[in-house]
Amino acid sequence: MINVSLHAGPLSPNQLFIQERQARAATWFKELQDSITVEMECIDSEVDHPDYTPRTFTRTEWQRKENDVDGDFGGGRIQVLRGGPVFEKAGVAFANVKGNFPKEFAKTIPGCEESTDFTATGISLVFHPRNPHVPIVHMNTRFITTGGKQWFGGGADLTPVIPMEEDTASFHQHMKNACDTHDLAYYDEFKAWCDEYFYIKHRKETRGVGGIFYDYRFIEADNNGGDNFENLFQFTKDVGLAFLKAYTEITRRRYHTPYDASDLAAQFHKRTRYAEFNLVYDRGIKFGLNTGGNIDAMFMSLPPVCGWE
Repeated sequence: MINVSLHAGPLSPNQLFIQERQARAATWFKELQDSITVEMECIDSEVDHPDYTPRTFTRTEWQRKENDVDGDFGGGRIQVLRGGPVFEKAGVAFANVKGNFPKEFAKTIPGCEESTDFTATGISLVFHPRNPHVPIVHMNTRFITTGGKQWFGGGADLTPVIPMEEDTASFHQHMKNACDTHDLAYYDEFKAWCDEYFYIKHRKETRGVGGIFYDYRFIEADNNGGDNFENLFQFTKDVGLAFLKAYTEITRRRYHTPYDASDLAAQFHKRTRYAEFNLVYDRGIKFGLNTGGNIDAMFMSLPPVCGWE
């Protein structure tokens, strides 16, 4: 476990309480990363391809620096599978870090009125399948603490090259099930947020067929002397597990579908849109660039091969 502490010296009871929650969230995200990579390696071994053999994830540990200075700033683990029969590139990144936001960037972040300190832990993934009938997919969930706020965020969305109504419906149903367990209003709200967020404004087109997106689900006191941390933490866990179930079902349903050169051309084109969105609009990349994040983890999401005309 990477030790993350907001402050040097002895911690107050409240700081210890926050640190314990950070550690719990980080433990879950790392466990989820392991579960996902194991399942994707299993799927990659299920296809007998004449040109590609099953692959495993390479694992790279990294330590965070702030202003190019070594210290106790946390770190993470990048896991990437390349060149398999099912996945041309699949990347899953885990991070558990702390530091200080740049002052101008801090003005855009809740809870930074008194201090620019932050901690952040989470998991982020993007899979680029070899077969154009298997959709590109993205998922991330995270827990962030600043001087004045704590919150969860995340979501999952599907980007098919060749949209199939069955796949879209099943993916959304899994996301809805995860939402409905906690709040019947969640799915409609988070689906709409996803559709708005993953709209490529300069192209005037959506990136894919959506899913759910949520952010700033703040930890707030309740009327019983507690707060909603456990409920939001469980919801975030359920989103991760719903993603894993939904995507494995879709991948196994499509990975044997025949494809031709025109399908590959469509895939190369769709991947350009994916790259454009991530480089222009993606919140995670902006957060990483403004906090000295790991470059390889941030740009792990970019496709292995794509083509602009």
